Amino acid sequence: MLVFVDCEFTDFIQIELISIGLVAENGREFYAERNDYRREDCSDFVRAYVLPLLGRMENASCSAQELTTRLHSWFAAFDQSVTLVFDYAADWDLLADALQGEAGLPFPDNLGEKWLLTPEVMGTEVFQRALAEAYCVELPPHHALADAHALRSGFVSGRQAMERY
Repeated sequence: MLVFVDCEFTDFIQIELISIGLVAENGREFYAERNDYRREDCSDFVRAYVLPLLGRMENASCSAQELTTRLHSWFAAFDQSVTLVFDYAADWDLLADALQGEAGLPFPDNLGEKWLLTPEVMGTEVFQRALAEAYCVELPPHHALADAHALRSGFVSGRQAMERY
């Protein structure tokens, strides 16, 4: 099962997870927003484009510790191996930290491969068109769940286009 992952974080220097979106190829989704990240570490970009998008999803707010529990429960519901798909390497690092939590928990048993999409894959016209069409007013770019859905849409459309040839 492919699971598309996107994370929003404070900045590139003091990187701390703010929100995370996961969307499985079958449409099953997960979204959470940390309520205990350090707002003062946010870049100007994050303040302008990410923070205004928080609070749109009911019951998304949680602590880092609760996020770890929620993520483990979500992954446990899959009865098959999960391949994680990212468009940015730090997304894996942030997800890994969230899965392990302060206690250093092991990763879920069903966590399989990790795929980092290349610019060649993401740069295709089909991928970019599907990516853009996945967004809406309620969930625009830089909302982690919207970005995960868009990544899934771009990947699926690109794969379908390749299968036609």
